[in-house]
Amino acid sequence: MNVESRLPARVLAIEDDPILAAHLGEHLGRCGFSVALRHDGDEGLALACREDFDLILMDIMLPTRSGLDVLAELRRARRVPVILMSALGAEQDRIAGFSQGADDYLPKPFSMGEMVVRIEAILRRVAYERSPPQPCIGDSLLHFDDARTDVQHGHQWAALTTTEYRLLELLWQHKEEVLSKPFLYQHVLRRGYSQHDRSLDMHVSNIRRKLAAIGYVACRLTSVWAKGYLLTCLDA
Repeated sequence: MNVESRLPARVLAIEDDPILAAHLGEHLGRCGFSVALRHDGDEGLALACREDFDLILMDIMLPTRSGLDVLAELRRARRVPVILMSALGAEQDRIAGFSQGADDYLPKPFSMGEMVVRIEAILRRVAYERSPPQPCIGDSLLHFDDARTDVQHGHQWAALTTTEYRLLELLWQHKEEVLSKPFLYQHVLRRGYSQHDRSLDMHVSNIRRKLAAIGYVACRLTSVWAKGYLLTCLDA
């Protein structure tokens, strides 16, 4: 979380297990978040529609209404980021959650540390999306165009696909930080990571080739063995 924020980020946690809910509220509070707790789907949905939250942490298996139903109705009125939690672990639940607009998925059991890291990553992404991209420091400029989902260097467009644009934008947001393949699969490709799936490597290769084709050399996208990918900028 950005320590320079004027107010603490507001998190709504919707969890029917009272012990886990108490742990969530206590840990998030210690980490500087303002936390509201609800224990069923109807109460959580009503509060989420009535008040403004920076992020919602929600179990899938809830009394009165499932988390997936709450998410589907919430998306008709709000664009607040949502992290789903579930002990089910089924791929179909993850697919259903992402297809209905979930931003991330936490399989139970999970550590409080991992939960906070994921919340902070989403809040950083939201803050980044609300501000215009800043050019990387170096001898050249790269301009992002969200409407076109492409980047421009000089007078040339890179002709990125939508997925390539999302991937480059996320790496740009986290310059000088290694992003793991599971993280990139979830946030860009919207599916779980498999070590036999080479889709991400293909997209990275295409980005390198297309940036080189328009003469952009101020940043370098490298593979970090056994970890993920790193975007490094000259003079950053």
